[in-house]
Amino acid sequence: MLKLRQHLIDTACRMAVSGLNQGTAGNLSVRSTQAGERGFLITPTGMAYELLTPQDLVFVRLDGQYAGIGGNIRKPSSEWRFHRDLYVARPEAEAVLHAHSPFATSLACLRREIPAFHYMIARFGGDTLRCSDYATFGSQELSDAALSAMQDRKACLLANHGMLLFGPDLDQTLALGIELEALCEQYWRACQLGQPVLLEAHEMKIVLEKFSSYGQQDEA
Repeated sequence: MLKLRQHLIDTACRMAVSGLNQGTAGNLSVRSTQAGERGFLITPTGMAYELLTPQDLVFVRLDGQYAGIGGNIRKPSSEWRFHRDLYVARPEAEAVLHAHSPFATSLACLRREIPAFHYMIARFGGDTLRCSDYATFGSQELSDAALSAMQDRKACLLANHGMLLFGPDLDQTLALGIELEALCEQYWRACQLGQPVLLEAHEMKIVLEKFSSYGQQDEA
């Protein structure tokens, strides 16, 4: 458990280094168990990642109750609800990342869905990247809106807020976050020159099928 806690902190620090976050914005979690209870570890609210110790991370049960270790009980990120709801609704989610990265947030403030301007959109599970409806940060309404936007997807934009995504582990989830921000930047830049040419539905279907077996596969 201590190793996983340190890995979560190290990955959160890499979010800042990669440009996904600044200051105490955003949050990161990983699925875990503690004392036989299923739940997740999450970064605490309002604390700089580089100052975190393993004891500062918060374990949140799937019923929303939370606890610390060694008597050091911090409050979880204010956005713990959409982390919890993703873990409940999406069994394939092993880590969840939320960031206020510049280009994803800019597009989210325009409440703009990202269409199939590039085939890598399929990396996130569909032929578009949806933008959720707006709701106040930290609310159950925001979690509900996020899960709706992420139906059959691994990521979405949160209106007037930022990005949200999940992955199979901490390292791959961070990599997906960096990739998503890059796509948001590419779409933003392409729009400065005109209307991007979109890939047709049949091509995106082919790409989605190819992504179903993308990457290194376990040997039989």
